[in-house]
Amino acid sequence: MDVHDRIERKVLLKAPHERVWQALTDAEQFGSWFGIDLKGKQFVAGQAIAAQITFPGYEHVKWNARIERLEPQKLFSFSWHPYAIEEGIDYDSETPTLVEFALEDHTEGTLLRVVESGFLAVPQARREKAFKMNSRGWDEQMNNIEVHLRKSP
Repeated sequence: MDVHDRIERKVLLKAPHERVWQALTDAEQFGSWFGIDLKGKQFVAGQAIAAQITFPGYEHVKWNARIERLEPQKLFSFSWHPYAIEEGIDYDSETPTLVEFALEDHTEGTLLRVVESGFLAVPQARREKAFKMNSRGWDEQMNNIEVHLRKSP
């Protein structure tokens, strides 16, 4: 497999810009569609956050991220270790990837773009698998936020 440095996805969401921003940056809402137990937590730029993953099959994994940027109504980003699911492995020595969510107004709603970059810094032994799994994962997550926005006002 040819592993590139970045994964890019976009989805046109039939929801107001502010509503999409809230689904991304309100930690509890983010957790509900992303599959993480973030009840009672907040995203704060420059701070690390950890929570239990609730996505079926990955309940043994803790989500560890660092909130990088929160530019109101424009950009939300965090860094993390992609596909860091093996118990007993210390991923902290690895360079994390950067996930950026950007919002754009569109005549039919809000265009959400997600870019995860930095895969070439992931250790070669797990780079291909991390890229492949996160590539599939972002397809699913774009669907998840779309479903979340349809269900909640």
